[in-house]
Order: sequence, then structure tokens, then C-alpha cells
Amino acid sequence: MALAVAPLARLPGLPRIETMQLEGGPPAIVTWRDWYAVAEPLCRLAEREPALAFIIGCVSDPGLEAVRTVTPRPVLGLFRCAVAAALARAERFGVIGFTHRSLPRQRRALSAMGAESNMAAWVPLELPMDALTDPEAPRPRLAAAARRLAEAGAEAIVLGCTGLAGHAAFVADTVGLPVIEPCQAAAAQALAAALGEMAAPPLVTA
Repeated sequence: MALAVAPLARLPGLPRIETMQLEGGPPAIVTWRDWYAVAEPLCRLAEREPALAFIIGCVSDPGLEAVRTVTPRPVLGLFRCAVAAALARAERFGVIGFTHRSLPRQRRALSAMGAESNMAAWVPLELPMDALTDPEAPRPRLAAAARRLAEAGAEAIVLGCTGLAGHAAFVADTVGLPVIEPCQAAAAQALAAALGEMAAPPLVTA
């Protein structure tokens, strides 16, 4: 994730982007239990960190609604940011998912955005996280998934897991479509939100 946002993280004159790991969190969000378990730790982190904006670093957007209740600052989900970026490029998009168990959570986010009908297809890789982050191991399945999405009518592709951040250029070269990397999409939106926070009048609390 840090490598993905590095081009945006130290731009002169813009707020600094910092990445951190949630202490005690699961190595990946695979099940609904994982998804719910991180909500309270994320809330506590947001309460103690003096950030201008927060990005939840998982493409299932766990705890998003809960964290928004504990901070007045913008709270962004990677998946929602990636879908918004995809819709800025195309009418129909496809998603390369982590595992089939991610689909219900991402459909939940699409429903909240009113964007379910814009998803042409969703294809999971069904690989462990250490394989996704390997520079070469997931590429045959990535290529096959990207081609399936293109055949299904996708005009842009969303990478549906942070573990795929290093493969965006490969997927784009494979199918010749815009590829949305969620960490970068969220970082760009967070910078815009943070600049808005800096320009806004000071927060007043009772």
C-alpha cells in the first residue's frame, strides 16, 4: 500500500500521506467475522489520530460506517473510491476479486452507491495473500480474469484487493483498458478531502 501511494505521499505543498498497520488486525479480510472484528479497533485509531482524513486500507471497506460516527473528518473506503474512479472513466467496469467470499461485501458497497448495475462482471482469483503480493505468481490468473472482464463488457477494471497494487500496469497492458488501483484512487480523493478540511473554518464542538 505504501508503495502504491508513494507518488502522491510526498508531493510538495500537499498534506502528507502516512500508512499504518492496525495492531492485532487479521492478515486479510476474508470472512464477515474479519470484517466486523476490525470496526472497533479502527474507531479507536480514528479517535486518537489527528489526521485530516482517513482511508480504511481494505477493498471490502470494513468498519466504514462505524468510523464515520467517531470522527468529523472524512473517512474513505478503498472500494468506494475505486468504483468512483472507474465510473469517471467508463460506464461499465469489472472487478478482479480476492476470493469469492469478498463478493457479498463489495456488492453491499455497490448497493450503497447505487452502482450495482454498472458492474459488468466480478472475477475472483482465489489465491492466498502471499501469492497476490508476489511479483509474478498471480499473473496468469490475473491475465485470465482481466480478459474475462473485458469479454463481459467491462470498459475499466478495478483491482479488488490491496495485495494486487503492484500488478496494475500488468493488467492494463494485458487488456488495454483503464485499471483502477484502489490505494491510489483513495489517496487522491483523501488529498482532495484534506485540502478541503484545511480550507474550511475551524471545527466547533460543544
